[in-house]
Amino acid sequence: MEILVVDDDQAVRDSLARSLSYTGSEVQTAADGIEALAKLASYTPDAIIMDVMMPRLDGLETTKMLRESGNDVPILILTARDAVDDRVDGLDAGADDYMVKPFALDELLARLRALTRRVKPAAEEESPTLQFADLVLDTQHREVTRAGHHISLTRTEFALLNVFMENPRRVLERNTLLNEVWGFEFPTTANSLEVYIGYLRRKTEINGLPRLIHTVRGIGYVLRETAP
Repeated sequence: MEILVVDDDQAVRDSLARSLSYTGSEVQTAADGIEALAKLASYTPDAIIMDVMMPRLDGLETTKMLRESGNDVPILILTARDAVDDRVDGLDAGADDYMVKPFALDELLARLRALTRRVKPAAEEESPTLQFADLVLDTQHREVTRAGHHISLTRTEFALLNVFMENPRRVLERNTLLNEVWGFEFPTTANSLEVYIGYLRRKTEINGLPRLIHTVRGIGYVLRETAP
């Protein structure tokens, strides 16, 4: 796995590069967003680890610029323990996941592996287009529309919605969704699923459209026209 580590703290860069190298990954580093963009002009890693607070060009702006340019390399942002706004803003900017400092290397590796296997090649998809009510998901072109309006999704949001679209009206347990989207190694105590359900709802319910992703209390979630 090729990883780009972007952090203005040299000690963090060196520590991550050393630890990831021990696991067999090839690692490049950058001290800020400007340096990262320069490297990415001629280099495509399997994933990017991006700190939020950096001089010159921070992690949020760098992520946003990458997504606006069409670069969909998985991005995992690093935030301080109490920086809730940074996590929300990072997901809004197009990041695929986040981790709070300090973190365990094993969990970081698990999340990186999950990020890099989320999207199956189009050739593996049974059908390029899935539809439920007025919601359409095009797996080949990675596009989503509802009521004819385009919806911009991150890689993780797309993967999660794809699971729902493949299982319409079926109640999906929380652990099932975690395993399908984040992989079996993902810690089931994390709240990432709830965060991404909220983002999907917000994006698919724009302009007052009715809710399609419903909570089944004590079990999980279901994609259906009306609440269970």
